[in-house]
Amino acid sequence: MIFRNRDDAAHMLAEKLQRFRGQNPLVLAIPRGAVPMAEYIAAALEGEVDVVLVRKLRAPANPELAIGSVDESGWTYLADYAMRMAGSEYIADEKERQLQVMRERRAQYTPVRPPLDPAGRIVIVVDDGLATGSTMIAALHALRAKNPKKLICAVPVAPPDTLEKVTPYADEVVCLTAPESFYAVGQFYMDFPQISDDEVIALLRAGKSKL
Repeated sequence: MIFRNRDDAAHMLAEKLQRFRGQNPLVLAIPRGAVPMAEYIAAALEGEVDVVLVRKLRAPANPELAIGSVDESGWTYLADYAMRMAGSEYIADEKERQLQVMRERRAQYTPVRPPLDPAGRIVIVVDDGLATGSTMIAALHALRAKNPKKLICAVPVAPPDTLEKVTPYADEVVCLTAPESFYAVGQFYMDFPQISDDEVIALLRAGKSKL
């Protein structure tokens, strides 16, 4: 399955999630690419939208490869190969770098209000696709501690082994396609542009998207 763009993927995910419409779900995006998708899904389900901030920990020689992830609280998930690729000192330094990025982004994204509270709510965590799944795992772990009524991972695409890793952290996983041949999320989109911080800020200020 190939998606035209993130809007196409968001439309298809919203259809799969229609049973939550009218229950005021909280749709949380992992920035930056998932924010426009979460805006659409929240509007389609008559819910609210916000971001959940997590960051991947980058491999020393390959910044595109995640060796783990960290959430805003500092909780860290490490892939089983992390210590083979990076020492504990590197991981500690990389963790601090990513925590600083999250502090700066939180100040940018929600400067006049705290994050929306997921307690007692249906929470849908959206990303534009999963590769290693590390950032989604960190997001789900962070949100589980805040006592949602139900915690759902919703993504257009992920490899089967990643879905196996993520599933224990969610009450439900919604994934549109899980191809065995997987190299990068972008290969499943015809149009997959970068999303800027300015675009994220504008979307969050708008509060909702037009369907």
